[in-house]
Amino acid sequence: MSKVRTRFAPSPTGYMHIGNLRTALYEYLIAKHDNGDFILRIEDTDQGRKVEGATDMIYQVMRQTGLSYDEGPDIPGNVGPYVQSERLSIYKEYADKLVELGGAHYCFCDEEMIEDAKQENENEELGYIDPCKNISLEEARQRIANGEKYVVRQTIPDTGITSFEDEVYGHIEVENAGLSEGVLLKSDGYPTYNFANIVDDHLMKITHVVRGNEYLSSTPKYNLIYEAFGWDVPTYIHCPPVMKDEKHKLSKRNGDASYQDLIEKGFLNEAILNYIALLGWSPEGEKELFTLDELIQEFDVKRISKSGAIFDINKLKWMNSQYLKKKSTEELVQLCQPFLEKAYDLSDKDQKWIENLIVVHKDHISYGEEIIEQVQLFFEDEVHPNEEAQEFMKDETIPNTLKVFKSHLEQLSDDEFTEQNIFACIKATQKEAKVRGKMLYMPLRIATTGIMHGPDLASSIMLLGKEKVLSRL
Repeated sequence: MSKVRTRFAPSPTGYMHIGNLRTALYEYLIAKHDNGDFILRIEDTDQGRKVEGATDMIYQVMRQTGLSYDEGPDIPGNVGPYVQSERLSIYKEYADKLVELGGAHYCFCDEEMIEDAKQENENEELGYIDPCKNISLEEARQRIANGEKYVVRQTIPDTGITSFEDEVYGHIEVENAGLSEGVLLKSDGYPTYNFANIVDDHLMKITHVVRGNEYLSSTPKYNLIYEAFGWDVPTYIHCPPVMKDEKHKLSKRNGDASYQDLIEKGFLNEAILNYIALLGWSPEGEKELFTLDELIQEFDVKRISKSGAIFDINKLKWMNSQYLKKKSTEELVQLCQPFLEKAYDLSDKDQKWIENLIVVHKDHISYGEEIIEQVQLFFEDEVHPNEEAQEFMKDETIPNTLKVFKSHLEQLSDDEFTEQNIFACIKATQKEAKVRGKMLYMPLRIATTGIMHGPDLASSIMLLGKEKVLSRL
């Protein structure tokens, strides 16, 4: 059996879409599960959609995610170049060869003629029915020699059936008569995706092709090209789409979250990868948290679902919070402090105070940016209790509880205003005011912080500082 080789072939058209990253992850896992090679190829044949700097962004995401490729534009193997715009002479050679083999033909029709014919054709799916198919190869070559503009268009048999096996969707067969004869090589010498990826996959010895299930209908056309060349067809793994909701696919054109957007919000790379692995694939058993190495061990294409997976941001937040809990103080501060610096003036706060603030809220945030909202009360002069909290504070025992607590705090010097001593004051208030549980902690929390529930109370009071707490009480 030949060595497993997969490829991730993104187009440099902007940020890394979540569905795109999932494709890269699955290709990486398939290759590494069997000690195979994972290749990066840049598909930049659609020059009109190319975005400046997007190729560098692809390299950056691959580095950040740890999806290290064995060959690519910056790690050359022996089947390069790995950028399609640098392979134009290769596509020209194979397009001409395909014409000779009868799998394609030269087409000289201009755009206007094609548009008119398309409007007259009732069966839109068949696209353009090309009269140039009937031109002899000799005549076509003469017209090219005379300088006529042309494209290379696929030639599809009128009869017969093309079938293939897909690892997810099983046996699929399509009647050739229903397949459109698309352009393979454009007049500017650039190939279309439909041609370039077949030539590249063959020459790069790709054994497994992973892509979205929207390509299922085009695959028979690809297989006819493989057949014409006498090449082996790769193993196909078509994946269900990543959905925004029941009806809409997640799409970067609609402004849906990309990998970079999530990273900028302070989601962790390992949590994002773990979550997207489970979008359309399920492991055996109940386990949900996996490292990349564990995913390599577990991954089996047979467990990829046929139906679309909904991207649930709340599930990602939960998963990210599980990873955050395992972070060291240093890592947590590194993640959260830039968000605090952006949102608040920290010039009068020392580093220790900032670190304590972040650590106290560790279990109350699910991603980095969330720290901003969680700590807002520490940067406000007044508390803003909601209606429920205000209603709770009407209890007749509460003024006394607050008075007793305040008197205990007043006895502490600034240096003594520590978590331990504040907790001792809470305990003394419990004894003296004869209140406990909810009737002790909640009034103190609402009066000092304005909220009914939150992180450790003694720690929060210490962080607020003696002056602010006494004025609030």
